[in-house]
Amino acid sequence: MPDLSAVKAALKSQRIETPSWAYGNSGTRFKVFRQAGVPRDPYEKLDDAAQVQAATGVAPAVALHIPWDRVDDYAALAAYAKDRGLTVGAINANVFQDDDYKLGSVSHPDPAVRRKALDHLLECVDIMDATGSRDLKLWFADGTNYPGQDDITARQDRLAASLAAVYERLGADQRMLLEYKLFEPAFYTTDVPDWGTSYAHCLKLGDKAQVVVDTGHHAPGTNIEFIVAFLLRERKLGGFDFNSRFYADDDLMVGSADPFQLFRIMHEVVRNGGLAPATGVAFMLDQSHNIEAKIPAIIRSVMNVQEATAKALLVDTTALTAAQQAGDVLEANAALMDAYNTDVRPLLAEVREELGLHPDPMAAYRATGHAEKIAAERIGGQQAGWDA
Repeated sequence: MPDLSAVKAALKSQRIETPSWAYGNSGTRFKVFRQAGVPRDPYEKLDDAAQVQAATGVAPAVALHIPWDRVDDYAALAAYAKDRGLTVGAINANVFQDDDYKLGSVSHPDPAVRRKALDHLLECVDIMDATGSRDLKLWFADGTNYPGQDDITARQDRLAASLAAVYERLGADQRMLLEYKLFEPAFYTTDVPDWGTSYAHCLKLGDKAQVVVDTGHHAPGTNIEFIVAFLLRERKLGGFDFNSRFYADDDLMVGSADPFQLFRIMHEVVRNGGLAPATGVAFMLDQSHNIEAKIPAIIRSVMNVQEATAKALLVDTTALTAAQQAGDVLEANAALMDAYNTDVRPLLAEVREELGLHPDPMAAYRATGHAEKIAAERIGGQQAGWDA
């Protein structure tokens, strides 16, 4: 059986990055339902993120999205985060909202549009320098909607050229994380549609380029845990965008649609050493909370990742390996199922108490009165978010 003290130590050292945009008014493509008390600027987003960190103890990093989180002084923003026990996580670029990007950004046939997109990516690296961020996270909506619309190979060449320019700008301790998405908004071809395309570009770029796996960006039936295991083996897994989906890219709370899948993913992470800080794997949430309260939803999401991780850490690897080597299919499966069916909530409550935290993060947050406070105080101004 696993060493319980080692399991607790791993859970105490786990870090889960929360996204700034999840604290704002975000939602589906057709409608965003606004809520009282939503942050009006990046500083108030950090105030809310500090509540998540205070309740869970494992979420000190906050990812930023540019231009949604643009400020005049990024060093001051980083200092504000530090004062609240936080750090700036990944800097997310945005080359999909401007009208100029209707036919693509870095893959656009017009050199002027490609230059505009590249300048934005380089600006994001400048922001990394100012905030101390390690990761530049890139997702491209680039692609085509009709056969013959553009040259598929030429688009890959343009993409590669832009990625290479950004890669050369990265500092020694900075990384580029390249995300992929099966479809949307490009429905005929997507320029980075899958992990293989991302991996191929990252492999050519070098060690500072790695793949980020968004758990909602795959075709139905895709074995995401295989992708995770493969990328860990190749030392090319840079991180996750954790969310959950029932159909396409729903951006629902991680673990809500298929908690067993999340467990299987975390099993491969644990099995292949992905929890070790030396691997550099970033465990990030990428979610939109449209009908549920923002901060409690993020706290619950962090808890869902913790529970899946705890179960993965409880797998009896000795029994599992023995069954695998003996070709005992049922016993090997049972070793996983025994861990998955374990109620880890009491274990996590113990871990939190040993960290000096309330055993129930949701109860801890409710007791602060923060939700009522921000609803009363954040009156006027423009709420953060995007329109739909």
